[in-house]
Amino acid sequence: MKKHLAVLALGCTAVATPALAQDNSTFTGPRVEAILGYDKTQAGSSVDNDTTSSDDQSVDGLLYGIGAGYDVAVGGVVLGVEGEYTDSTAKTGYDNGDFEGFGFGNVKVGRDLYVGARAGVLTSPRTMVYAKAGYTNARFDVLASDGTTELKNNFDTDGWRVGAGVEHALGPQTFAKLEYRYSNYNKGEVDYPVGTDSARFDIDTDRHQVVVGVGMRF
Repeated sequence: MKKHLAVLALGCTAVATPALAQDNSTFTGPRVEAILGYDKTQAGSSVDNDTTSSDDQSVDGLLYGIGAGYDVAVGGVVLGVEGEYTDSTAKTGYDNGDFEGFGFGNVKVGRDLYVGARAGVLTSPRTMVYAKAGYTNARFDVLASDGTTELKNNFDTDGWRVGAGVEHALGPQTFAKLEYRYSNYNKGEVDYPVGTDSARFDIDTDRHQVVVGVGMRF
């Protein structure tokens, strides 16, 4: 009898182990989060005019913002949609006497709108790794003046983003995540304060971000 119970217990364990791996309900439902991280924007390969290692044609700063999303379990995979609104402290300046304009001139990196999707798999009952992709629209605020009037003609740019990260459940409804993402902007336009925007033109701008997020599910 004891032998039969031992065999039954082993069988139940074998069934429960894959079932536990598929129990991804911890990572489903609506979520909101705060985002903070490192932001670097630079000239793409077709624009970069580097001649020395110090002339990297890039700006960096602190990224901050908010995000929201909704995730569902589909078999052993978590699928989700998400959006973000972020801003950055990065702006152009001089590095060892060289002006780091990365093809835009004197600008500050402004707000960034992102919408996309992600797919993840559990590596433990409380940890998920995922990949993401989507559309991003970034604004670059022109920093210029004629001495009496500040120029307000900003750049709006369109591009795509890919990334990957790991999310960990801190509790039944709270989570933290660490994420890397790369964005490329390939179209831009001048956003005039009065009248229509300019015609769209080709650009090549790269963006690298490493961010942490803390959020809550409902």
